[in-house]
Order: sequence, then C-alpha cells, then structure tokens
Amino acid sequence: MKTVFLDRDGVINRDSSAYIKSWEEFEFIPGSLDAIKLLTDEMFTIIIITNQSIVNRGMATKNDLEQIFLNMKDAITRKGGKITDIFYCPHTPDENCSCRKPAPGMVFTAQKKYNIDLSRSCFVGDSEKDMECAKRAGCGCSVLVRTGSGPEAVTALANTGSAPDYVADDLLQAAKIIVTRFSPE
Repeated sequence: MKTVFLDRDGVINRDSSAYIKSWEEFEFIPGSLDAIKLLTDEMFTIIIITNQSIVNRGMATKNDLEQIFLNMKDAITRKGGKITDIFYCPHTPDENCSCRKPAPGMVFTAQKKYNIDLSRSCFVGDSEKDMECAKRAGCGCSVLVRTGSGPEAVTALANTGSAPDYVADDLLQAAKIIVTRFSPE
C-alpha cells in the first residue's frame, strides 16, 4: 500500500493562530485539492494526521470538528481526490498524551488499522512537530512544505540537523515530488 500521511492545517488549508473552529474559517491552500487528486490518481492511500486541541480547549465540539472533516472530504471528493481516513488528537500540549504530534501515536494507530509499511510511506507537514513525528514513526520519506509554519520550520530544522528529505513550496509540489521520486510499490 502506497501511503501518504498529511498534516491538515498549514498543508491542506490555511492555518490560523485563532484555530480553525468552523467550516466558515476553513480555506483550502491553492493547489492542495489538485495535489490530493494527483496522489489519488497515482493510487496513494491518503491519511490525515492532525493535532486538533480545539476540542479539549473547549473551542469546538467533536461534532463541530467532524463536520469540518466531512465538508473537507466532500470538497476533496468533488475534485477527484480521496481521503482514506483522518486521525486527530483532541488533547492540549500539557496533557502529555501519546497521540499528539510530535509523538507518533496517530501514525502507529493508522499503521495497525491499514497494515502500512511505514518505511515505504511519506509524511507531508509544515512544522518541526510533523517532521519529528515522521522520523519517530519511521516513515521512509518526509516532505516539509513552506506553507503554514514551513518557513520557520525550514530554518529551525536546518539548525538541529534534522532536515526533512525534501522541502516543497506547497502540497502540490510535494505531491509531484512524491509521485516522481518516492513511489513505493
């Protein structure tokens, strides 16, 4: 199974320091729908791995979040893409759970559910946490996008020596990299 893990905020949609709490606040980053369609057309299984502390912060309910996911998946499907599953962590950073990125818990849950060979998977994110999660999970490829927190992450990761395998301007460029350079059987 060819698998790509995607972070959501800052990768698929514009991020916000005020958090994305409703569908009205959700805005696709240009090219992200085309990127997901490209990966779908190339037979990749696409799984979203996202921290969503808005739930435990009391800023939105699980139902609110699931409605955002439903609307997002519907828009992706209408453009010809497919999201196989979404795993999210509702916890705040101080809850010290095993699922909140950079912890790899959500990736391991997806691995078990779908029998994924993580060494042959790719993880696309826009933050240091995403790249650390990919590394800790044993993903075979990590791609940092410059959308969202990407510009700061590029500098920070270079200084730590934990650079991602690839850096892309956005999800569409990341998808093209994955399709041409890392297309596991």
